[in-house]
Amino acid sequence: MTTRQLTARPRGRRLSTRDRLTLTLMAGVPTLLTVGLVWLPALASVVLSFASWPGIGGVQNIHWIGLENYRNIFTIYPPFQPALEHNLLWLVVFFCVPAPLGLFLAVQLDKQIRFSRLYQSVLFMPVVLSLALVGFMTELIFSPTQGLINNLTGHTQGSSVIDWLGNPNLNIWAVLVMACWRQTGYVMIMYLAGLKSVDPSLKEAASLDGASGWQTFRHVVWPALRPINVVVLVITVIESLRAFDIVYIINRGTNGLELLSVLVTNNIIGEASRIGFGSALATILLVISMVFIVPYLVTVFRKDSRT
Repeated sequence: MTTRQLTARPRGRRLSTRDRLTLTLMAGVPTLLTVGLVWLPALASVVLSFASWPGIGGVQNIHWIGLENYRNIFTIYPPFQPALEHNLLWLVVFFCVPAPLGLFLAVQLDKQIRFSRLYQSVLFMPVVLSLALVGFMTELIFSPTQGLINNLTGHTQGSSVIDWLGNPNLNIWAVLVMACWRQTGYVMIMYLAGLKSVDPSLKEAASLDGASGWQTFRHVVWPALRPINVVVLVITVIESLRAFDIVYIINRGTNGLELLSVLVTNNIIGEASRIGFGSALATILLVISMVFIVPYLVTVFRKDSRT
């Protein structure tokens, strides 16, 4: 064998026309669907937020009114303030309850305890349920006279009845309990997948150095979960801001259950269709989500680029 033959590098196989066509379809079709069904409607909503359009007729019925929709939302639209407060409350509760609870359950299940697969299935089961079905379950559990809670506590008759779903000071918390129950399994399964990817030798090295379980988690496991933390952050923000089904099933998002997603729906596909006004509400919802997501992503990517 000659020196030239020894030093020659193997050349990559050239793609055939069929392979190129397959790769183009595999990458192009999802891209076109994402652009056509997500990005273009989102950009159209931002543009229409500066216009007045009843949703019927063509482009000639669109009247550009500048910032009037936003001005009306913040000044003369009463449902906006409680809906904004409820969405922010939803976001805070999701950060404070399902996120740490899901992480705790994932850490416990990662210890290979007995029947861990069964526990994973049971805890993840609520995630496969639609929010509409969770709304029906909320009615069954928190109904004033027929609900499970009041029947267990004996508050089903007379003045002792607790109207969990009709009282605007209580119904948001009843709904949040059920939403957290569903969200916890979602966060748990994501963190569990992240924990499975942590190199076991790192944990063993930390234990050999005398690190406690908490120190190992803090200095070894937690930094390795940074990509999962980004996913959990994004999912938590999206799930909290797009909440709709569960409150709409109970009372159509009124009387203490106002959410921005319900206001968007009511204005766009309601009886008095106001596409521009609903688009302005949707744009505000988009901006709120970006306020939480973008700074964290920028910080994480900067740290990754420095390491």
